[in-house]
Amino acid sequence: MKIIEKNIIGLSKAAKIIKLKIEAAEIARKAEAGQFVVAMVSDKGERFPLTVVDKNKDSITLIVQEAGLTTKFLGKLSIGDSLFALVGPLGHPTEIKKYGKVAMVGGGVGIAEIYPVAKALKRFGNNITTIIGVKTKDLLILEKELREVSDQLYLASDDGSVGKKGFTLDILRDLLKDNKYDLVYAVGPVLMMKSISNLTSPLGIKTLVSLNSLMVDATGMCGSCRVNIDGKVKFACIDGPEFNAHLVDWRELEQRNKTYEKQEKHICNFYKIDG
Repeated sequence: MKIIEKNIIGLSKAAKIIKLKIEAAEIARKAEAGQFVVAMVSDKGERFPLTVVDKNKDSITLIVQEAGLTTKFLGKLSIGDSLFALVGPLGHPTEIKKYGKVAMVGGGVGIAEIYPVAKALKRFGNNITTIIGVKTKDLLILEKELREVSDQLYLASDDGSVGKKGFTLDILRDLLKDNKYDLVYAVGPVLMMKSISNLTSPLGIKTLVSLNSLMVDATGMCGSCRVNIDGKVKFACIDGPEFNAHLVDWRELEQRNKTYEKQEKHICNFYKIDG
């Protein structure tokens, strides 16, 4: 679990995004698109999930945005340092098959999560339209990699510094006027995924989302990542992380993801880490 490469791939006044290549041969052998790992920086730290963005024979690639206390501690590690623990691959892999015309939508660090799925879907002969959105161009990640696996690529930014000024939803809405998609796959902020679900539901377009629910043990024991899917309780860690967007109780998910906001800010202030 040694860090063998570390690069800052996104940096603004408000955020930092880091790409890590980590020694993990056993995980690399089994990980498939859509799956994730759970990491611990130290024996006293919390567990947190990260998508397996890429892999080779002996290592996996993870991308993390420094947000709370633990991800900021992870960002302080250097090449040669080791994680305390790394568990995976976890979750169900994406069902990779020939859908036809697919729209991949990634917002923020969710761009890292759509990349391995887009790459796998392209290998199966799907036509891939990718839409990625960021707050500002300094936080744009994996553009080159996604261009290589996409038939069309569209960019959006909140401030207009790259691509179209606006949101991924705006671009998808415009594309749907003249295009018929067999699948929409979205990962990003809850509000983005909810809005895309509301857009595609009346049109009857199959829409999958990879949910970023709060997780603790990520093995179905703690229940922290429970989500309401079509009126039934599911756990994102073992039943997901992907679900039919049109069946997600988005209101409940939004509320649950805010559970520890106050505590996170308090502990970041305690450790004098910007949060």
